[in-house]
Amino acid sequence: MRRMELLYTFLLLLGCSSIALAQTDRPDGTVLEAQSATAVHQQAHQGAAGLDAQREKRALQVLLNVARTKIMSAADAMPADKYGFAPTDGEFNGVRTFGQEVKHLAATNFILAAAALGEDPPADAGDETGPERVRTKAEILDYLVESFAHLGKAIDAIGNNHAAVKSSPISPLKTAEATCLALGVESMIHALNHYGQMVEYLRMNGIVPPASRP
Repeated sequence: MRRMELLYTFLLLLGCSSIALAQTDRPDGTVLEAQSATAVHQQAHQGAAGLDAQREKRALQVLLNVARTKIMSAADAMPADKYGFAPTDGEFNGVRTFGQEVKHLAATNFILAAAALGEDPPADAGDETGPERVRTKAEILDYLVESFAHLGKAIDAIGNNHAAVKSSPISPLKTAEATCLALGVESMIHALNHYGQMVEYLRMNGIVPPASRP
């Protein structure tokens, strides 16, 4: 008799479990969709909570130092009388001179750094061309140094919740997407892109970029 009661209880529990499973896995999938949405939300929340602003800032500071060292050394390696050099053959016709490349890189540093710090873009940055008054190699190098210093301030502001951030007309990032971190990364991408062009100009003049020397 005892064994029959236990068997009956087991069959009853099994039946209830089957009913519950059928209700959860019904054709409209409402419960399953809700569970899936909840899981995605939890994962997104965990990912956002796991972003360490200070760690991201330190990483970008390291990359800034690498980029600045490579770019500054390349800019200094080109002789002053070659700052007006620009290749003219084929598809190179009409491209910037070496000096204009460096000024453009620096002007963009200033513009993106200003946006990251919530500042208006510097008036003398022009249309990413840099100040007209900056012409000689020495002046361009000074302007480049200042631009990296300002970019460094913007990267230092990563994680500062009180720092205002603006969008920039030269950035593909919209207002809701612009952050100190994003603008800092964008500036690195842009700067190293132009570093590649500076390297090409140097080699066309028989100069091995300092970063590529043994």
